[in-house]
Amino acid sequence: MSVSGVGLWRRLAAEFLGSAFLAGLVIGSGIAAQRLSPGDIGLQLLENAAATAAGLYAIILMFGPISGGHFNPVVSFVDAAFRGVSWRDAAAYLPAQVAGCISGAVAANLMFALPAVSISVKHRATGGHFLSEIIATLGLMLVIFALARSGRSQVIPAAVGAYIGAAYFFTSSASFANPAITIGRMFSDTFAGIAPSSAPAFIAAQVVGGVLAAGLVRLLYPGMTPAEAADVTVPHDGSGPARRSDSDAASEAAAPAVGQSNGPARS
Repeated sequence: MSVSGVGLWRRLAAEFLGSAFLAGLVIGSGIAAQRLSPGDIGLQLLENAAATAAGLYAIILMFGPISGGHFNPVVSFVDAAFRGVSWRDAAAYLPAQVAGCISGAVAANLMFALPAVSISVKHRATGGHFLSEIIATLGLMLVIFALARSGRSQVIPAAVGAYIGAAYFFTSSASFANPAITIGRMFSDTFAGIAPSSAPAFIAAQVVGGVLAAGLVRLLYPGMTPAEAADVTVPHDGSGPARRSDSDAASEAAAPAVGQSNGPARS
């Protein structure tokens, strides 16, 4: 499938919908946890983490075959660095992912009979949170790209869900690891929200984590090919430059090999 025209719009729609489901899942389960387990922050976090881990696995399976199931600008741009998608497509994914996360936050608020938009006042920007977001994002990228490089893309959805679920607890920031969801969570003053004043530090940390991860993947897996990167987070239609159309493959098969000729040699 072409990376332009209908193919690109299908992928943008998948990224928007997947990001919306992701934000709805994270914020909605946070609201439910807060209501079901009032006064028990540890149990609330456990409920939120379990729902997010399981739901993220399902969402990647739903939309991954179309767009790759990124739902995260850091994933898209690290993938572009490895030529799994084009830089143009990664840039196009970003607004779809952000708009999807904002829409999902609004939907979550409405599902629980809250105002459609309620700006969070939960401040999270500390040195520990900044370091946590670097580590959370770094680890997420390593999970995704290490599995893609080692030919195990089929288990990435489960691994991503498991990692994020665990990172809710081993990081002090509860592992946002995603600039788009960070922006979306600003629009819900609930358990999973983040104050706008804290968001820039989180996003900066996530970008740093992504850059570090790209360097570590190159160090640990120096032979990563565009075809392997194109399977992030799952093999899908309409990937970047690593994918060839059937007509391209047929043309290559029909063409003579370099140094061969179908007829007499010409002077």
